Amino acid sequence: MNKFPNLKKPSHLLATLFGVGKLPYGPGTWGSLATLIVWYFCNEYIQTSVEVLIAIILLALLICYFSTNDHEEKDHKSIVIDEFAGMWLALFLIPDITTAGLAFLLFRLFDIFKPFPISYVDNNIKNAFGVVLDDLIAGLAAGYLTIFLYSFF
Repeated sequence: MNKFPNLKKPSHLLATLFGVGKLPYGPGTWGSLATLIVWYFCNEYIQTSVEVLIAIILLALLICYFSTNDHEEKDHKSIVIDEFAGMWLALFLIPDITTAGLAFLLFRLFDIFKPFPISYVDNNIKNAFGVVLDDLIAGLAAGYLTIFLYSFF
């Protein structure tokens, strides 16, 4: 495929969160911010629903599978559905809405700097599962660190 992403293709449209991933200067941050906004406007049931979390993760895996098959670079910068899944996981874990900003900041730091084991997954699992898994680990780390800092302070 010459031009990636092609927003006329459903898997690319969803992989970029309806074009958010094409925004300049840090598409992963834009994708994470879009997730925070969607999460904020969802009702309390959806925010804490395990079923919704599982559906988001499975959907991200499926979308990444189809969209990464269309490009040589498996974790193309415009694919931000993985940030959506990882950020949603971090937000799912936090104790209340007042800590959402901290979870966002920590998620971005983990996603950008990729400490171990995030870096291991990013460097060694070069498929759709790896694209999503490194963000899920970043989401877990951000969520649990947010909980720790919230309870500590």
